[in-house]
Amino acid sequence: MAQTTASVALEPVRFQTHPDRYRHWKLEIDGGFATLWMDVQEDLPLRHGYVLKLNSYDLGVDIELADAVERIRFEHPEVKTVILKSSKDRIFCSGANIHMLGMSAHGFKINFCKFTNETRLGIEDASQNSGIKFLAALNGVTAGGGYELALACDDLVLVDDGSSAVSLPEIPLLGVLPGTGGLTRVVDKRKVRRDHADVFCTLQEGMKGQRVVDWKLVDALAPRSRFEEVVAERAEVLKSQAADRKGPGVVWTKVEVEEEDDVRRYRYVTVNMDREGRTATLVIQGPGSDEPAKAEAYRQRGTGCWALQAFRELDDALLHLRFNEAELGLLLLKTEGDLDRVLEVGRTLDSLRDDWFIKEILLYQARVLRRLDLMARSIFALIEPGSCFGGPLLELVLAADRSYMLEEGDSRIALSKLNHGDYPMAHGVSRLVAHFSGDMDMVERSADLEVLDPGDAEDAGLVTAVLDEIDYEDEVRVAIEERVSLSPDALTGMEASLRFPGVENMDCKIFGRLSAWQNWIFIRPNAVGKHGALKVYGKPERPSFDWTRT
Repeated sequence: MAQTTASVALEPVRFQTHPDRYRHWKLEIDGGFATLWMDVQEDLPLRHGYVLKLNSYDLGVDIELADAVERIRFEHPEVKTVILKSSKDRIFCSGANIHMLGMSAHGFKINFCKFTNETRLGIEDASQNSGIKFLAALNGVTAGGGYELALACDDLVLVDDGSSAVSLPEIPLLGVLPGTGGLTRVVDKRKVRRDHADVFCTLQEGMKGQRVVDWKLVDALAPRSRFEEVVAERAEVLKSQAADRKGPGVVWTKVEVEEEDDVRRYRYVTVNMDREGRTATLVIQGPGSDEPAKAEAYRQRGTGCWALQAFRELDDALLHLRFNEAELGLLLLKTEGDLDRVLEVGRTLDSLRDDWFIKEILLYQARVLRRLDLMARSIFALIEPGSCFGGPLLELVLAADRSYMLEEGDSRIALSKLNHGDYPMAHGVSRLVAHFSGDMDMVERSADLEVLDPGDAEDAGLVTAVLDEIDYEDEVRVAIEERVSLSPDALTGMEASLRFPGVENMDCKIFGRLSAWQNWIFIRPNAVGKHGALKVYGKPERPSFDWTRT
């Protein structure tokens, strides 16, 4: 049973679901349109102890939303426009459930915000890279995380009825920040003037009427009598701007896993957990000899193809570790398989990228790799005989904080065309560029490299250390023991600072700046102390603040 930092036994969080099991969303497909109806069931929270009133959400609600967006991308290539609607009268979404946040452990709050951000970014990725456009039909109150969900969409329509408003009330109401990118999206994405944003983000009641359009907080207003008509008209406009993805969809199957106390076994991924040593070893198997060579064959194989299935399993494993194994602070990444087959899969994906399904596979792999980058865990890659760190799997080495390569045997790594831009990090650069901290001379030197033995890998600067058979085991053991002995808080701050060198963008600021401040604010007495704003929310007493600025 997974343990929280307070050593209270809780049921592990599960991330596999299906529309037939959705509790809080309903997905409807009608030709080129998909409608996602938000209808949060008050009495069905992820965990006991709070009620999901007013379409407020918890992690369970967001797990379903993330699943729905992936299904639209893979199962319904005919969909061009997704409309987010509320099934509740005069309320779109009141945001993250405050009582859930108030009662949750610190780590859970942070990981909840992180997952929710990743889900919102998945919507934006679908718009930017898959050409699926999103419209938020704001039929009433849209507050906090509800407005942040709307901000992830391409078009926001607010009902103009004299009372419906959009707001980010976290600062004046709760003493925390809009935790899922609201501050950043308002200025970076919506281009709201900084002084206007300052006013908006400190108004508990939010804003309504023409000013929300004038200030770029929404795109359009519509009276309640014409609201559905205006939403339909604007959805048609978005449809005309969407990409044309031709071909039958692929069923988004369940990721199967066998669980034991210390092991999780998927088809291609195995996770071995050493709780006493505070490490998790992830072993990713390479592809077999029967992987498809043509786009049609890939679609027939569906999610069973290695390029998709292995990364779906890795994603589920990472989420499990993030939420259910908080004390496993070091991830050890290994691979096993035929390096040439991994490279062949990479070449096939590259050659077939014009097919919508192959493109979605590449985009999905990129999202999973970004999830790995954002793990608040140390990451070591161990390159040993029989490894297959090449092409898509070389990204694991480049994502690692350190990599150790055994000099003996057939230890090899391999670069491919995909490593030069198909898997961008959160701040938009390749891991090669990040690995060399923006030294483009070193990046360009790697452009013509492919299969590298230990000496070549060391000369190219692609691994941290190449060790002979005598030293390898002891050096790696000492490095692991030293790493897990250090302060987790300090390591998290260090790793997040070092993994994303160079210029920031909106995505990177959400995780590297906003998440860092939220992490700090969530442990301050002003927010979560006995008389903090989160703790007294909904009670007659007012929060008590320490007025010292730091």
